[in-house]
Amino acid sequence: MLGPDNRPMFGNSIRNLRTKLMDRLDCMRLFVRVVERRSFTAAASDLGLSRSTATEAVKRLEAQLGARLLERTTRHVAATLDGQAYYHRCLSILAEVEDAESALRNAEPRGLLRVDAHPLLTRTFLLPRLPAFLERYPLVSLQLGQSDRLVDLVREGVDCVIRAGEPRDSGMVLRRLATIREATCASPDYLARHGVPASPDALEGHRAVGFVSSRSGEVLPLEFTVEGRLREVRLPSRVTANNSDTVAELARMGFGLVQAPRYRFERDLAEGRLVEVLADFPPSPTPLSALYPQKRQLAPRLRVFLDWAVEIFAAAQL
Repeated sequence: MLGPDNRPMFGNSIRNLRTKLMDRLDCMRLFVRVVERRSFTAAASDLGLSRSTATEAVKRLEAQLGARLLERTTRHVAATLDGQAYYHRCLSILAEVEDAESALRNAEPRGLLRVDAHPLLTRTFLLPRLPAFLERYPLVSLQLGQSDRLVDLVREGVDCVIRAGEPRDSGMVLRRLATIREATCASPDYLARHGVPASPDALEGHRAVGFVSSRSGEVLPLEFTVEGRLREVRLPSRVTANNSDTVAELARMGFGLVQAPRYRFERDLAEGRLVEVLADFPPSPTPLSALYPQKRQLAPRLRVFLDWAVEIFAAAQL
């Protein structure tokens, strides 16, 4: 179709559409920076804008969306509930755009990578080797969340989680990282009072420190491998907890038998705070996996992180 001057009319329409799209992406980047910096002034400075420009852009964005995204006080700025939801969606959209551009450019991995893993696992395996990873990929930055809880990766803007056990979320992509050996332990004081069991059949009169599953809300049974088969044993517990660090401390205090990844107790065993029992009847090993959202194109920064994680857990010989 031609305009009055016999020039194609579609050219202007496409340019206008491109401008609007870039304006929206720029507004998203600005909004994300305001939420993360909790300040219009800091966010504007980061992006080379004036504070008034940043403030006006976010007001325009709120008007377009018909929602209040930010609570403003004299001291700081915080996202509203709608703002938090929009923030996480913006993270996903901007990451997709960045990943698409990186794939086309075949560029070096770059950008912020958000990973959630158990605190002890993070401190034991990831942190000691992190400087080498960041030196290898200087354009990648890392945000570490540390928890046992279930994480909504898409809503919370997390790129991947590292979890022990068999995951139940079929909507995630799984990459196996390692298999973790488990151990049964107790304090010397507990064993002096209750005796050292020679087999799972000799556990009558013993107690366990109960670990409450975050998934089921129930205390997990102890597990033992007997003649090639897995046997579950439920012992009474005077104290239970839903945090693995607390459960380990209760075992050190003499409240009963406990089962956990062997790496957790390495120092306790070496320094005599705990003693391994029933070593000939080990619990079943626990798989360790990385989970991430299904995407057509795996982000380069996530791909190299997963490769690195496989390397370090293989070297750890869990």
